[in-house]
Amino acid sequence: MPSAAEEIFVSLAAFTGAAFLLTALATVATRQLLTCFRLFVLQSLLLSISAALLGLAQSSPHLLAVAAITLGTKTLMIPWLLRRTVYEEVYRIREVEQVLNIPTAMLIALALTGGGYLFADSLGAVAASAFPPFNLPIGVAALLLGAFTLTVRREAIAQVLGLLVAENGVFFAGIAIVPNLPAIAELAAAVDLPVFTLVVGLLTRRIHATVGTTMVGRLSTLREE
Repeated sequence: MPSAAEEIFVSLAAFTGAAFLLTALATVATRQLLTCFRLFVLQSLLLSISAALLGLAQSSPHLLAVAAITLGTKTLMIPWLLRRTVYEEVYRIREVEQVLNIPTAMLIALALTGGGYLFADSLGAVAASAFPPFNLPIGVAALLLGAFTLTVRREAIAQVLGLLVAENGVFFAGIAIVPNLPAIAELAAAVDLPVFTLVVGLLTRRIHATVGTTMVGRLSTLREE
């Protein structure tokens, strides 16, 4: 592929990566559960676009297949499962409780983002082999932000979304390090994640029907009769 065309693809991938990272930061910054849900869908869409751009830039059918699988599972199937299995009342929660207030959480999120970049840079040969090079630090940063969201949120679905954001970060970094990863690996994840989402969604639905809440802090007060 001509270098000019490759530069265009890399520029588009950089824009997609920046938007991908912003969605992870926005997930930390918002307390509205429905907004967090929509941010995950947008982030998953950006992940599939990034994989498609890298697939076109490197003429990699593996990445193009991964982009299609990601679009089908993370952008369409998993959100559909979460909306079908969890009561609509849960998504109407205006503010999700969390351990830290928003300003403190954002300061820690920015520190984690910087730490992700430093960690990715310290990987040496792995970081040097990544194409494009910014995918690895962005992916590591998104992984840390997703794990942080999982830690500070007190609502079960918000914690699930944090876990899914972290998984998106792992995959965002992975497509730059191993661009020719067989599509069968993504197919395995495409099966595992929807099943995990289905189980968690049904469990959350059952808990909400029985207890009337999915707030993790309140569930810890329950005792076996």
